[in-house]
Amino acid sequence: MAIQGQGRLYVVATPIGNLGDLSARARAVLESVGLIAAEDTRHTGSLLKHFAIRTPLMSLHEHNEKQRASEVVLRLQQGTSVALVSDAGTPAISDPGFELVRAAAAAGIDIVAVPGACAAIAALSIGALPTDRFCFEGFLPARTAARRERLGELADEARTLVFYESPHRIAAMLEDCAACFGAQRGAVVAREITKLHEAVYRGSLAELVTRAAQDADFSRGEIVLIIAGAPRMQEAPEQAALDRVLRPLLNELPLKQAARLAAQIAEVRDNQAYKRALQLRPESGGED
Repeated sequence: MAIQGQGRLYVVATPIGNLGDLSARARAVLESVGLIAAEDTRHTGSLLKHFAIRTPLMSLHEHNEKQRASEVVLRLQQGTSVALVSDAGTPAISDPGFELVRAAAAAGIDIVAVPGACAAIAALSIGALPTDRFCFEGFLPARTAARRERLGELADEARTLVFYESPHRIAAMLEDCAACFGAQRGAVVAREITKLHEAVYRGSLAELVTRAAQDADFSRGEIVLIIAGAPRMQEAPEQAALDRVLRPLLNELPLKQAARLAAQIAEVRDNQAYKRALQLRPESGGED
């Protein structure tokens, strides 16, 4: 519960390209607060100038956020309402803002979302890949080895995958994805969403790798990469039977004993039951 007399922290989404996407509510909030905490005061200053908003600005970016968070919380506690904005889109979504929101929540500050543009959601809505379940990964590591390691961990993820990527790395990212996920996995590259040169490329990862190599415009602007999830494998009847036996046994017995009994009941090899028991153990909480 917020303390009487304190200011509110408004987390305000701003346009990712088209300035017409700034909502009337967001504009009213930016005009009414006592301070705007902005990722880049020059960038936000141009936005405010366009809408004739004269609210004071303070910089809050990835390099000073932890330090500035305490300062902003103090201002909030003293009764000043603050709007948090990033350069584009929704703060704290692959942008600065999380540390401030966490500090404000810990201090009992009332935090209000003023929703609007988000590049990941905008791209999903037009990507034509499944949207019922998705996994947002943001920016992967810039170093090749670390990026490939993370992609390898995601190879069996069944949900649609959403990444942000920089223009100069998109070609390499697509090649790595094709190697880790398979060249025929479906994918979408959405570039410059809501801007003048917006473009959406759909196809297999192999087709997008070729397109990236041939089209100079492909690697320009802000990019969202969406990749179809891994196809779900049909569970073998033998494994399904083993799982039905293993799960209750793992809840009652040590892992090795449960695996041995399950192998006898399900009529499978001991080592097969043991390997499957190791996979199921985190779900069951069983011990060796």
